[in-house]
Amino acid sequence: MPRRTPGLLLALTAALLTGLLALLATHPSTAAPPGSDRSWTGTWASGVSGVPASANTVFTDQTVRQIVHTSVPGSTVRVRLTNEYGTEPLVVGEAHLARGADGPTGTEIVPDSDRVLRFQGRPSVTLAPGERRWSDPVALRTPAAADLAVSLHLPDRTRATTVHSGAFQQTYIAAGNVTGKPRVEPTTTTTSWYFLSGVSVTGGSARSSVVAFGDSITDGAVTETGANHRWPDLLAERFRQNPALAGIGVLNTGIGGNRLLRDPNPPAGNPAEEYAAYFGEAGLKRFDRDVTSQPGTRFAIVLLGVNDLGHPGNIAPATEEVTAADLIAGYRKLIQRAHTHGLKIFGATILPFEGDTLNFYTPEREAARQAVNRWIRTSGAYDGFVDFDAAVRDPERPGRLLPAYDSGDHLHPNDAGMAAMARAVPLDLFR
Repeated sequence: MPRRTPGLLLALTAALLTGLLALLATHPSTAAPPGSDRSWTGTWASGVSGVPASANTVFTDQTVRQIVHTSVPGSTVRVRLTNEYGTEPLVVGEAHLARGADGPTGTEIVPDSDRVLRFQGRPSVTLAPGERRWSDPVALRTPAAADLAVSLHLPDRTRATTVHSGAFQQTYIAAGNVTGKPRVEPTTTTTSWYFLSGVSVTGGSARSSVVAFGDSITDGAVTETGANHRWPDLLAERFRQNPALAGIGVLNTGIGGNRLLRDPNPPAGNPAEEYAAYFGEAGLKRFDRDVTSQPGTRFAIVLLGVNDLGHPGNIAPATEEVTAADLIAGYRKLIQRAHTHGLKIFGATILPFEGDTLNFYTPEREAARQAVNRWIRTSGAYDGFVDFDAAVRDPERPGRLLPAYDSGDHLHPNDAGMAAMARAVPLDLFR
């Protein structure tokens, strides 16, 4: 066999790499998808935030049973716990997953569906500050549009530091370790999720997911608690009714009060100091965590900007007033990052808010909203767009929500408005 020189080896290696890159370019389906690995698809997700300094929710030897709603089915499941905003280790003594049972309170599970969640083979886990971790996979047939109960026993004194404050779903707190009980007797209930940020599946028809990335309107603000009437839930229902799209999961990482460009920044003495931390980090900061790193993600829909327009001079410093150009520059950064990860990203027009009760509206902000929406519709910078503005505005007064879709604050759509938003999403974007 002839002796190969280092130069020849380098040339052969370069040729092989060139051929491989060409193959991947012409056959993109051979490339590993974005997300944690090839085989998993997100069926549920939530964006999380820290808490205000004054927050005093503390668990001590209690079980937190949390209900989440799936978007695509699977036969094997894993759950992601998170201590991202904790300053101390999070000790979970035991964790269980089960299918929720139909019942008057939502505290029940289907008994034979109960599974112990393990982490590297152990039934308990300690997460360091800033850490998030997937459980080991468990075999559990998980239908689409089903409720799952994730029950966490927190044996030590545990301050709720990593949360999703506006779940629009009941969470049940019970004394002691009752993680495996078919029914818990709650000592209290809340409408927040704690230390929980994802559920993914494999072994079913799921093949990819779309992340709905936004603020309170995506989060489902003021919709009926427990009804799963957020527009991403209703979009998932449309997917399931379409055989060509039934394998697409929908992950909702909307966070109430979230801004695209800036973190929460209430002025000293402003009442928002008591709650602004729940608004989460700026969309530009959390995009990789909440979109590109989700298992199986192929698409994203971005609905952010109304809080960037409305917060300054209200619950943020007046010096943080933004222009249409500021928002567009931020959107371009999201687009670039999505494309770097091989995702298609769709822009959603900002909904009207004239006459709102939150003091967001000014004629100048309306002009900025119109300029942003014009850019979303016409620039071609996004891979497509969803015209939520056109779907919910009043034709007689286009700066306002249609009364039939108005929750009453003239900014957030009601359940009927959420349904109109879901209907406005062009399904051809995902074919």
